[in-house]
Amino acid sequence: MKKNAYTVSILAAGCLWGFMGLFRRYMGEAGFTSSGVIVLRCGVAAVCFGLTLLFTGPAQFKVKLRDVWCFLGSGVVSLLFFTFCYFQAMTLMSLSAAAILLYTAPAIVTLFSALLFKERLTAMKIAAVVLAFLGCALVSGLGSGSMTLSTAGILYGLGAGFGYAMYSIFARFALERGYSSNTINFYSCLLAAVGAALIWGVDGVFETAAASGGNIALALGTGVVTCYLPYLLYTYGLTGLETGRASIMASVEPVVATLVGAVVFHESMSLLAALGVVLVLSAVVLLNLRARPRV
Repeated sequence: MKKNAYTVSILAAGCLWGFMGLFRRYMGEAGFTSSGVIVLRCGVAAVCFGLTLLFTGPAQFKVKLRDVWCFLGSGVVSLLFFTFCYFQAMTLMSLSAAAILLYTAPAIVTLFSALLFKERLTAMKIAAVVLAFLGCALVSGLGSGSMTLSTAGILYGLGAGFGYAMYSIFARFALERGYSSNTINFYSCLLAAVGAALIWGVDGVFETAAASGGNIALALGTGVVTCYLPYLLYTYGLTGLETGRASIMASVEPVVATLVGAVVFHESMSLLAALGVVLVLSAVVLLNLRARPRV
């Protein structure tokens, strides 16, 4: 039962991340800049995690100096670096190409987990990685003929995938040092928000947010729905599942994003994209198959 709870938490996190595009599109229409979205998304989540720590035990704020690198890794190397690279990739090549490169992350996590945490690299796990990547590629538009590539775009896209993957790795290091998932998420989001504010500035961010009740709702929504809740669920799932397995299962994100686009924005869904959905879900099922006992 406990393992099922961890699995459901990871899948729920992936589903919530799938709503990022929905909020990003509405916030763009409301006048928010890309950098403003990053500051608000991570900032609101940091406040939520801070309140969570206050209510569940303020002692969780305490971090040993020798472990600070774990939080710098999850906050700056992962959240901030991933976002910067992904935004750059999207400006240099098609959105579908950028998304495909981003979803090299499960393979990166699986490899690093085998090297750093001695997680078993089984044939089933490798097959799940392949299925998930192919599924994400098809969902993102592989074969649609709309791909545009550039050397710089590819490097930024791979950087985004690396940064995306590093959250799982640094979070695992922090968990093994005894820190709660809420502590990890608080400092990760705080450092990402502060870093984004220092790099891109906050000119007009809060003014735009306060311009109307709808804008306030969007700012709070993107922080709670696409950052606070999914990272809360994902890091909880990491406490009971292998890092590589968790990363692969979180690949349901582009599936949800595609379905949201089809339902909310009436975007067409090709047969290849539908096949991609099936492949990603097949990877999740494959990871959760129980081996038959030998007779």
